Amino acid sequence: MVVRNGRTSRAWVMTVALMVGGGGAVGGCAASGDDGAPGGDPVLTVRDAPEALTRAGSSKASTSMEMASGGTRVTIRGEGRYDFRRRTGSLQVVLPKDAAGGSAHRPITELLAPGALYMKNRGAGVPADKWVRVDTTALDDGNLVTGGATDPAAAAELLRGVRKASYVGEIELAGVKVRHYRGVADIAEAARLASPQVRGALAAAAKGFTTDTVPFDAYLDREGRLRKVRHQFSFSNQGRTVAVASTTLLYGFGARVTVTLPDRSEIYAGKIEA
Repeated sequence: MVVRNGRTSRAWVMTVALMVGGGGAVGGCAASGDDGAPGGDPVLTVRDAPEALTRAGSSKASTSMEMASGGTRVTIRGEGRYDFRRRTGSLQVVLPKDAAGGSAHRPITELLAPGALYMKNRGAGVPADKWVRVDTTALDDGNLVTGGATDPAAAAELLRGVRKASYVGEIELAGVKVRHYRGVADIAEAARLASPQVRGALAAAAKGFTTDTVPFDAYLDREGRLRKVRHQFSFSNQGRTVAVASTTLLYGFGARVTVTLPDRSEIYAGKIEA
Protein backbone atom coordinates (compact mmCIF):
# COMPACT_ATOMS: atom_id res chain seq x y z
CA MET A 1 0.00 0.00 0.00
CA VAL A 2 1.36 3.43 -0.93
CA VAL A 3 0.34 6.88 0.24
CA ARG A 4 1.80 9.91 -1.50
CA ASN A 5 0.80 13.52 -0.93
CA GLY A 6 -1.65 12.32 1.67
CA ARG A 7 -3.78 10.34 -0.79
CA THR A 8 -4.50 6.64 -1.19
CA SER A 9 -6.98 4.29 -2.88
CA ARG A 10 -8.64 1.32 -1.13
CA ALA A 11 -5.49 0.93 0.95
CA TRP A 12 -7.12 0.41 4.30
CA VAL A 13 -9.81 -2.01 3.17
CA MET A 14 -7.26 -4.06 1.25
CA THR A 15 -5.22 -4.43 4.43
CA VAL A 16 -8.28 -5.48 6.40
CA ALA A 17 -9.39 -7.82 3.62
CA LEU A 18 -6.07 -9.63 3.83
CA MET A 19 -6.90 -10.45 7.46
CA VAL A 20 -9.65 -12.72 6.25
CA GLY A 21 -7.75 -13.99 3.23
CA GLY A 22 -9.57 -11.92 0.84
CA GLY A 23 -11.83 -5.20 -0.86
CA GLY A 24 -17.47 -3.53 -3.90
CA ALA A 25 -21.38 -4.70 -4.01
CA VAL A 26 -24.67 -6.74 -4.10
CA GLY A 27 -27.93 -6.98 -6.07
CA GLY A 28 -31.86 -6.40 -6.47
CA CYS A 29 -34.41 -3.42 -6.99
CA ALA A 30 -38.12 -2.15 -7.43
CA ALA A 31 -40.61 0.11 -5.72
CA SER A 32 -42.96 -0.77 -2.87
CA GLY A 33 -46.31 0.18 -1.42
CA ASP A 34 -47.04 1.10 2.17
CA ASP A 35 -47.40 -2.53 3.41
CA GLY A 36 -49.68 -1.20 6.15
CA ALA A 37 -46.70 0.57 7.69
CA PRO A 38 -47.59 3.11 10.42
CA GLY A 39 -45.55 5.84 8.71
CA GLY A 40 -47.01 5.30 5.25
CA ASP A 41 -45.03 4.19 2.21
CA PRO A 42 -41.83 2.48 3.51
CA VAL A 43 -39.78 3.73 0.55
CA LEU A 44 -40.63 7.37 1.23
CA THR A 45 -40.27 6.95 4.99
CA VAL A 46 -36.77 5.50 4.72
CA ARG A 47 -35.70 8.06 2.11
CA ASP A 48 -36.62 10.83 4.58
CA ALA A 49 -34.35 9.46 7.34
CA PRO A 50 -31.26 11.54 6.34
CA GLU A 51 -33.30 14.76 6.64
CA ALA A 52 -34.44 13.77 10.13
CA LEU A 53 -30.80 13.34 11.16
CA THR A 54 -29.92 16.77 9.78
CA ARG A 55 -32.73 18.25 11.87
CA ALA A 56 -31.43 16.38 14.92
CA GLY A 57 -28.02 17.97 14.35
CA SER A 58 -25.64 15.47 15.91
CA SER A 59 -25.36 12.18 17.77
CA LYS A 60 -23.06 9.66 19.32
CA ALA A 61 -22.24 6.67 17.10
CA SER A 62 -21.13 3.07 17.42
CA THR A 63 -19.98 1.14 14.39
CA SER A 64 -19.28 -2.47 13.59
CA MET A 65 -17.85 -3.88 10.38
CA GLU A 66 -17.84 -7.65 9.95
CA MET A 67 -15.72 -9.05 7.13
CA ALA A 68 -15.91 -12.71 6.14
CA SER A 69 -14.08 -14.77 3.54
CA GLY A 70 -13.33 -18.47 3.24
CA GLY A 71 -14.83 -19.31 6.62
CA THR A 72 -12.77 -16.65 8.46
CA ARG A 73 -14.50 -13.67 10.07
CA VAL A 74 -13.15 -10.52 11.70
CA THR A 75 -14.99 -7.60 13.29
CA ILE A 76 -13.77 -4.01 13.49
CA ARG A 77 -15.52 -1.74 16.00
CA GLY A 78 -15.69 2.00 16.42
CA GLU A 79 -17.06 4.62 18.83
CA GLY A 80 -17.43 8.35 18.37
CA ARG A 81 -19.63 11.33 17.55
CA TYR A 82 -20.95 12.87 14.36
CA ASP A 83 -22.34 16.26 13.28
CA PHE A 84 -24.93 15.70 10.53
CA ARG A 85 -25.11 19.38 9.63
CA ARG A 86 -21.39 19.98 9.18
CA ARG A 87 -20.78 16.38 8.00
CA THR A 88 -17.84 16.04 10.37
CA GLY A 89 -17.13 13.52 13.10
CA SER A 90 -14.55 11.42 14.88
CA LEU A 91 -14.26 7.71 15.62
CA GLN A 92 -11.91 5.49 17.59
CA VAL A 93 -11.62 2.31 15.53
CA VAL A 94 -10.30 -0.91 17.09
CA LEU A 95 -8.92 -3.87 15.13
CA PRO A 96 -9.52 -7.37 16.48
CA LYS A 97 -6.62 -9.15 18.20
CA ASP A 98 -4.25 -11.00 15.90
CA ALA A 99 -6.01 -9.61 12.84
CA ALA A 100 -2.77 -8.17 11.47
CA GLY A 101 -0.29 -10.55 13.05
CA GLY A 102 -0.10 -9.01 16.53
CA SER A 103 -1.83 -9.62 19.85
CA ALA A 104 -2.90 -6.01 20.42
CA HIS A 105 -3.36 -2.90 18.30
CA ARG A 106 -3.60 0.74 19.25
CA PRO A 107 -6.99 2.28 18.42
CA ILE A 108 -6.97 4.16 15.14
CA THR A 109 -8.32 7.70 15.38
CA GLU A 110 -10.41 8.65 12.36
CA LEU A 111 -11.63 12.14 11.52
CA LEU A 112 -14.44 12.35 8.99
CA ALA A 113 -15.03 15.41 6.83
CA PRO A 114 -16.67 16.13 3.47
CA GLY A 115 -14.53 14.40 0.85
CA ALA A 116 -11.82 13.30 3.28
CA LEU A 117 -10.86 10.68 5.85
CA TYR A 118 -7.96 11.31 8.25
CA MET A 119 -6.37 8.42 10.16
CA LYS A 120 -3.86 8.48 13.04
CA ASN A 121 -2.06 5.48 14.55
CA ARG A 122 -2.51 3.90 11.13
CA GLY A 123 0.77 2.00 11.57
CA ALA A 124 2.66 0.47 8.64
CA GLY A 125 5.52 2.93 8.84
CA VAL A 126 3.56 6.12 9.56
CA PRO A 127 5.22 8.24 12.30
CA ALA A 128 3.20 8.38 15.53
CA ASP A 129 2.64 12.13 15.25
CA LYS A 130 1.42 12.05 11.63
CA TRP A 131 -1.97 11.63 10.00
CA VAL A 132 -2.83 9.81 6.77
CA ARG A 133 -5.31 11.70 4.60
CA VAL A 134 -7.55 9.84 2.16
CA ASP A 135 -9.58 11.57 -0.55
CA THR A 136 -12.88 9.69 -0.26
CA THR A 137 -14.04 10.92 -3.67
CA ALA A 138 -11.11 8.97 -5.19
CA LEU A 139 -11.83 5.71 -3.35
CA ASP A 140 -13.51 2.89 -5.23
CA ASP A 141 -15.96 2.48 -2.35
CA GLY A 142 -16.34 6.15 -1.33
CA ASN A 143 -15.36 5.20 2.25
CA LEU A 144 -18.33 2.90 2.69
CA VAL A 145 -15.81 0.20 3.64
CA THR A 146 -12.26 1.57 3.43
CA GLY A 147 -12.01 3.12 6.91
CA GLY A 148 -13.18 0.00 8.72
CA ALA A 149 -16.30 1.99 9.60
CA THR A 150 -18.87 3.47 7.25
CA ASP A 151 -19.08 7.26 7.53
CA PRO A 152 -22.40 7.82 9.43
CA ALA A 153 -23.51 10.44 6.90
CA ALA A 154 -22.78 8.10 3.98
CA ALA A 155 -24.60 5.28 5.77
CA ALA A 156 -27.68 7.48 6.09
CA GLU A 157 -27.43 9.11 2.66
CA LEU A 158 -27.35 5.69 0.99
CA LEU A 159 -30.98 5.39 2.06
CA ARG A 160 -31.92 8.22 -0.31
CA GLY A 161 -31.43 5.64 -3.05
CA VAL A 162 -34.02 3.18 -1.72
CA ARG A 163 -35.63 1.30 -4.59
CA LYS A 164 -37.46 -1.33 -2.58
CA ALA A 165 -38.49 -1.39 1.09
CA SER A 166 -40.96 -3.14 3.36
CA TYR A 167 -42.07 -2.57 6.93
CA VAL A 168 -41.02 -5.47 9.16
CA GLY A 169 -42.47 -4.37 12.49
CA GLU A 170 -41.79 -2.47 15.69
CA ILE A 171 -39.13 -3.51 18.20
CA GLU A 172 -37.34 -1.98 21.17
CA LEU A 173 -33.76 -0.88 20.62
CA ALA A 174 -31.76 0.31 23.65
CA GLY A 175 -34.99 1.21 25.42
CA VAL A 176 -36.45 3.09 22.43
CA LYS A 177 -39.36 1.93 20.27
CA VAL A 178 -38.20 1.79 16.65
CA ARG A 179 -39.73 0.75 13.34
CA HIS A 180 -37.80 -1.82 11.35
CA TYR A 181 -37.60 -1.52 7.57
CA ARG A 182 -35.83 -3.85 5.16
CA GLY A 183 -35.00 -3.23 1.54
CA VAL A 184 -32.49 -2.48 -1.19
CA ALA A 185 -30.78 0.82 -1.99
CA ASP A 186 -29.15 1.90 -5.24
CA ILE A 187 -25.80 3.65 -4.81
CA ALA A 188 -26.01 5.61 -8.06
CA GLU A 189 -29.47 6.90 -7.19
CA ALA A 190 -28.30 7.78 -3.68
CA ALA A 191 -25.37 9.72 -5.15
CA ARG A 192 -27.73 11.67 -7.41
CA LEU A 193 -29.98 12.65 -4.49
CA ALA A 194 -27.36 12.99 -1.74
CA SER A 195 -26.42 16.21 0.00
CA PRO A 196 -23.51 18.04 -1.70
CA GLN A 197 -20.99 17.14 1.04
CA VAL A 198 -21.54 13.39 0.55
CA ARG A 199 -22.34 13.29 -3.17
CA GLY A 200 -18.75 13.00 -4.40
CA ALA A 201 -17.93 9.98 -2.22
CA LEU A 202 -21.13 8.15 -3.16
CA ALA A 203 -20.58 8.94 -6.84
CA ALA A 204 -17.13 7.34 -6.56
CA ALA A 205 -18.70 4.27 -4.94
CA ALA A 206 -21.29 4.06 -7.70
CA LYS A 207 -18.47 3.86 -10.24
CA GLY A 208 -16.23 1.58 -8.20
CA PHE A 209 -18.64 -1.17 -7.15
CA THR A 210 -19.47 -3.80 -9.74
CA THR A 211 -23.14 -3.74 -8.66
CA ASP A 212 -25.00 -0.65 -7.48
CA THR A 213 -27.55 -2.31 -5.20
CA VAL A 214 -27.06 -2.72 -1.45
CA PRO A 215 -29.42 -4.64 0.88
CA PHE A 216 -30.15 -2.88 4.17
CA ASP A 217 -32.05 -3.04 7.45
CA ALA A 218 -32.98 0.36 8.89
CA TYR A 219 -34.50 1.18 12.27
CA LEU A 220 -36.25 4.56 12.69
CA ASP A 221 -37.67 6.13 15.85
CA ARG A 222 -41.03 7.92 16.08
CA GLU A 223 -39.38 11.16 14.91
CA GLY A 224 -38.05 9.46 11.78
CA ARG A 225 -34.44 9.56 13.00
CA LEU A 226 -32.22 6.68 11.99
CA ARG A 227 -31.25 4.73 15.11
CA LYS A 228 -29.58 1.76 13.44
CA VAL A 229 -28.73 0.76 9.89
CA ARG A 230 -27.04 -2.34 8.58
CA HIS A 231 -25.74 -2.47 5.01
CA GLN A 232 -24.45 -5.59 3.28
CA PHE A 233 -21.62 -5.20 0.78
CA SER A 234 -19.73 -7.81 -1.21
CA PHE A 235 -16.59 -7.46 -3.30
CA SER A 236 -13.87 -9.54 -4.89
CA ASN A 237 -10.27 -9.39 -3.69
CA GLN A 238 -7.52 -11.52 -5.24
CA GLY A 239 -10.08 -13.98 -6.56
CA ARG A 240 -11.96 -14.33 -3.28
CA THR A 241 -15.33 -12.89 -2.36
CA VAL A 242 -15.33 -10.81 0.81
CA ALA A 243 -18.71 -10.26 2.45
CA VAL A 244 -19.03 -7.13 4.58
CA ALA A 245 -21.83 -6.25 6.99
CA SER A 246 -21.53 -2.64 8.17
CA THR A 247 -23.69 -1.58 11.13
CA THR A 248 -24.07 1.96 12.45
CA LEU A 249 -25.87 2.75 15.73
CA LEU A 250 -26.89 6.35 16.47
CA TYR A 251 -27.93 7.63 19.91
CA GLY A 252 -27.42 10.57 22.27
CA PHE A 253 -28.85 13.06 19.77
CA GLY A 254 -27.68 16.62 20.33
CA ALA A 255 -24.28 15.49 21.63
CA ARG A 256 -21.51 18.05 21.34
CA VAL A 257 -19.14 17.31 18.45
CA THR A 258 -15.74 18.98 18.18
CA VAL A 259 -13.49 18.09 15.25
CA THR A 260 -10.19 19.81 14.53
CA LEU A 261 -8.69 18.72 11.23
CA PRO A 262 -4.87 18.37 11.06
CA ASP A 263 -2.71 20.99 9.40
CA ARG A 264 -0.95 20.11 6.16
CA SER A 265 2.35 19.77 8.08
CA GLU A 266 0.80 17.01 10.21
CA ILE A 267 -0.16 14.86 7.23
CA TYR A 268 2.21 12.06 6.22
CA ALA A 269 3.21 12.13 2.57
CA GLY A 270 5.56 9.16 2.48
CA LYS A 271 5.31 5.53 1.56
CA ILE A 272 3.35 3.07 3.69
CA GLU A 273 4.13 -0.64 3.67
CA ALA A 274 0.92 -2.69 4.02
